[in-house]
Amino acid sequence: MYVRKKRRMMAEINVVPYIDVMLVLLVIFMVTTPLITQGVKVELPKSAAEPIAQMTEGKTPLVATVDSDGLYYFEKDGNQQGPFTAAELQVEVASWLTIEPGTQVIVKGDKAVSYEAVIRLINVLKNAGAPAVGLMTDNEV
Repeated sequence: MYVRKKRRMMAEINVVPYIDVMLVLLVIFMVTTPLITQGVKVELPKSAAEPIAQMTEGKTPLVATVDSDGLYYFEKDGNQQGPFTAAELQVEVASWLTIEPGTQVIVKGDKAVSYEAVIRLINVLKNAGAPAVGLMTDNEV
């Protein structure tokens, strides 16, 4: 005679499907994150230059941008704001420099922008209290 054994209830959760879902989400985020990065399209001039010392110390400089249309933008810690007028940009930079004095300021100018527009931006930054202003370039190939 065949006696049927009573089956015990299993009280374990199978986590393998959850791991699969997590890995799929990880891949999706890894692919889409570079696409989310926003910024102003600026064609930088080419130059052989050394990296900024402040960047090697882990501090991020303030980046003021003038694009090919002559509009001003402001970036700190990867957060870009703008477009601004010259007076608005001066107020923004001055407020950041009162919070973090000694922060280096870099000008990022499109190569199609006139020399006058870049000099005007440097003057705005100096009037905002920037101790020194650097120029950003792309590496020569």
